[in-house]
Amino acid sequence: MSTHRIPRIVVAAPSSNAGKTSITTGLIAALTNRGLTVSPHKVGPDYIDPGYHGLAAGRPGRNLDTWLVGDDRITPLFLHGSRGADVAVVEGVMGLFDGAAHASVEPGYGSTAQVAAHLQAPVVLVVDAASQARSVAALVHGFATFDPTVRIGGVVLNRVGSDRHEAILREALGTAGVPVLGAVRRIAELQTPSRHLGLVPAAERSAEAVRTVRALGAVVESSIDLDAVLRLARTAPDLTGEPWDPAAEVTPVEGRPVVAVAGGPAFTFGYAETAELLTAAGAEVVTVDPLRDDALPEGTRALVVGGGFPEVHASALSANVGLRTAIADLAARGGPIAAECAGLLYLSQELDGEPMCGVLPTTTAMHPRLTLGYRAAVALTDSVLAPAGTRVRGHEFHRTTAGPAAGATPAWQWNADGPEGFVTGNVHASYLHLNWAGSPGMATRFVAAAARVPQEVGHAHR
Repeated sequence: MSTHRIPRIVVAAPSSNAGKTSITTGLIAALTNRGLTVSPHKVGPDYIDPGYHGLAAGRPGRNLDTWLVGDDRITPLFLHGSRGADVAVVEGVMGLFDGAAHASVEPGYGSTAQVAAHLQAPVVLVVDAASQARSVAALVHGFATFDPTVRIGGVVLNRVGSDRHEAILREALGTAGVPVLGAVRRIAELQTPSRHLGLVPAAERSAEAVRTVRALGAVVESSIDLDAVLRLARTAPDLTGEPWDPAAEVTPVEGRPVVAVAGGPAFTFGYAETAELLTAAGAEVVTVDPLRDDALPEGTRALVVGGGFPEVHASALSANVGLRTAIADLAARGGPIAAECAGLLYLSQELDGEPMCGVLPTTTAMHPRLTLGYRAAVALTDSVLAPAGTRVRGHEFHRTTAGPAAGATPAWQWNADGPEGFVTGNVHASYLHLNWAGSPGMATRFVAAAARVPQEVGHAHR
């Protein structure tokens, strides 16, 4: 085992909606502006926050989720993502000690605290001080003493109302034993736009997102003691272990088949490790934007369509008849397709009345209820991703429904409600989101299926 020196902090909060994402993104931007190479990470399965982190850092934001990838991969994935970085900033999820609400795991599993303990990283606690004064000291003291394996190294006061308010808060915290690293005022214009599933992805906002990230960096630089943050990050001890290596997780396939991965504003949800595993398994990974590209990339033999917001772009996706036809043709000829959530919507017959690719025997539509949570699933059908009986851990996150919810040969089952998803030929589509780093054999199996597809299937449609 080798040791690795990487200064690092975890940004956490007592609860959700305390401003973690804004503070974290601003910290990453401010530190990057100093000329530092910052490695951004996010606890939990969320796709949107890492998009803002990546925009601020100029390198991919990566997730650290014990439920999705297992405890033993957290440190290796962190070391893999932070290669070459001067400092790493990890944004937490929900409240510091909140974890997976699942009967199969102990309390706090998957929490920010658990990841911070894995990484032996000091925690910066972001406290929403808008509606409190001296009580902030009791709050911080409680969090600092609740779990001896978690070290609260500093506090950032967020949404502070005035100089007087800040003085009261700092005076109260003077007896709590945790230093105040900064105080950020209430600035409404820095709130990132939200949507039915949370924040609007950075990839969809383009120039506006860049302006927001820059503004957050400027606010943090003027409100938080960056030197103190860096000093705290450098107190983290060396980590022992080996960086995650996708090549060690897969068996390379010959033939170098082209695997297209959907991207662009409609399909922004994905984990960086998926493409890395596909490449390590022998694929040539290329990107296709269903909003702009009217054909699959030349030579495409397989397609991965992850999550995102196709419901927001349904009309434009439907209008791109050329690509919809090409994808239906790829499926009909046996080209492997792996679709998650938004991908399922895109492959359906129609989405909110707009014609989609027509690959799946289901119709999809927006729904007022949010479906959200971790899932422990078992594969019900042999597919291009996994043999029947394979057990995986994933998550659901959508406000849409599919009718029917499963085909004659379903993809998964994870509760008593019955089967879910579709396995049709070499197409696998489901609402279940997976991080393939937790089930790396999927990449080998998928690329091997792509390599078996006759070359003519890969001809682009013009």
